[in-house]
Amino acid sequence: MHTIDAKNRMSLPAGFRQELQRRSDQPAILTNAHECLNLFPYEDWLDFEERIVGIASVDPEAQAFARMVISGATPCPVDKQGRILVPPYLRDHAGLSREVTVAGVGPKIELWDTARFDANLAQTNARYDETARSVAAKLGT
Repeated sequence: MHTIDAKNRMSLPAGFRQELQRRSDQPAILTNAHECLNLFPYEDWLDFEERIVGIASVDPEAQAFARMVISGATPCPVDKQGRILVPPYLRDHAGLSREVTVAGVGPKIELWDTARFDANLAQTNARYDETARSVAAKLGT
């Protein structure tokens, strides 16, 4: 668990910082997501954004999704103390209080309000069998 200070800065775990810096010389991109924030390595963000925009040209739901995710995106450099700045509009969107959980999820990092993360994880765990079957069907297994 990490904390956001009065200036909206929070420290990223060293492993995540190192991976972001290894993957790109450009600042990571921070954007809104469902109930949390996503932090993408720069090149992964470009790929993600390109795919969304391609779908959005013909799909109204994708247009709405692109509007939410892309319009909220901002460069997020890591400072010399290993901190990132979480703009107030993104902090408000994700409901981030002082305590933040940082979770690596594939190519992105999720920033969650700790209480919200714990509730989401408990809900997912309560529906584990149903969720696992649904994911397995989507994977074709």
